Amino acid sequence: MGWSCVVACAVAFFLMLNKVSALTSDIFAAGKSDKEILDNLLKNSRYDKRLLPPVDGVLTVNVSVLLLSLASPDESSLKYEVEFLLQQQWYDPRLRYSNQSHYDFLNAIHHHEDIWLPDTYFIMHGDFKDPIIPMHFALRIYRNGTINYLMRRHLILSCQGRLNIFPFDDPLCSFALESISYEQSAITYVWKNDEDTLRKSPSLTTLNAYLIQNQTIPCPIKASWRADGISLYEDDEELTCNLCQRRFEEQGNYSCLKVDLIFTRDRSFYFTTVFIPGIILVTSSFITFWLEWNAVPARVMIGVTTMLNFFTTSNGFRSTLPVVSNLTAMNVWDGVCMCFIYASLLEFVCVNYVGRKRPLHNVVYRPGENPVTQGDKKRDSTGAADLVTCTACTGAPGPCTHTTNNGGVSEPCFVQVRKKEPPHPIRVAKTIDVIARITFPTAYAVFLIFFFIHYKAFS
Repeated sequence: MGWSCVVACAVAFFLMLNKVSALTSDIFAAGKSDKEILDNLLKNSRYDKRLLPPVDGVLTVNVSVLLLSLASPDESSLKYEVEFLLQQQWYDPRLRYSNQSHYDFLNAIHHHEDIWLPDTYFIMHGDFKDPIIPMHFALRIYRNGTINYLMRRHLILSCQGRLNIFPFDDPLCSFALESISYEQSAITYVWKNDEDTLRKSPSLTTLNAYLIQNQTIPCPIKASWRADGISLYEDDEELTCNLCQRRFEEQGNYSCLKVDLIFTRDRSFYFTTVFIPGIILVTSSFITFWLEWNAVPARVMIGVTTMLNFFTTSNGFRSTLPVVSNLTAMNVWDGVCMCFIYASLLEFVCVNYVGRKRPLHNVVYRPGENPVTQGDKKRDSTGAADLVTCTACTGAPGPCTHTTNNGGVSEPCFVQVRKKEPPHPIRVAKTIDVIARITFPTAYAVFLIFFFIHYKAFS
């Protein structure tokens, strides 16, 4: 009786195994849809999405980023729009399926909520932008249990730039990704194939966003909660954990990956809209030095017009710039250029004032000649006009002893030399203009060379 029960149970067990095997074979047989296969793989009796994939050791999540587009930067807020595909790949042995199926992979997009996924979140200074289309992810399960999870993300990154040398700085935009609930002892993130730079789509569009360098690295944190106060790196660089800090250090140690995007500004835009027009306006104000000193309407019009035009272009451009409290390159540029324009206007005022002064001793200005006095020359008691010491006797004691033979009569020799009169005001005004023609352009050229070299405009 006992043996018959054992035999009956064994037969029933083998029949059940055969039935299960037949059923399983039928599930993965050709002609079955991926939905039917996934429905059986994800049954509650054999799969629980609340549990980590049962792997030996730490679950490794391979991460890869593919750049799709880089939008135009917002200069007033230092924000860049970045669109990319984030690919995460890991192994889950519970989702392996038979090779009897003709599917190389199963499209599990409609089972997104039934599968365990890494709880990856972005650590960033910026905003998320809503996806253009509702379906912004892809989920594939391969025969060997490898899962490929692809997300399309659109981020608005707040970047860090050296605004003191704006617009010659190269803003750095960074974001990091990390598991929010699983520590590094459970999940570790690695860059797929150890890639050190981002992959770019062949159809990458930049939209005036000039990306000059990018890198993908583990979050370079030292002396933080992530290492329990132990430095993770031996270098002495000042690495901060602004992107990956948590509110409390006792929350644990988490794996983190970081992406650095280094942009440069369109310097040709700033040269064509700011610097070259500024140079033209400043040098235009120097034209007044070549006009006549008394050409009041022309010189006033040039000085006032250049000043107003510079104010207009400067204020219109400055409205789009970031507001900072420190001195920037644009402040230096605007201040110095305005000083040159204003100085040229003051130079005209000075020249006009000097040229209109009444000359001393009734001096008459004759172009190309020395000033002469009007009226009869007053002579002293010796009959000589403005007698002075003989140049031949300079330094000799006593009066000059030279004699001349005038009709056989010897007479003392007196040399008539006219005293030097003060220069005519018009000549002084013209001299000021001549000096300004040299000093103003030279000083401005020195400023331009120093400005563009100091701020590394051509680096």
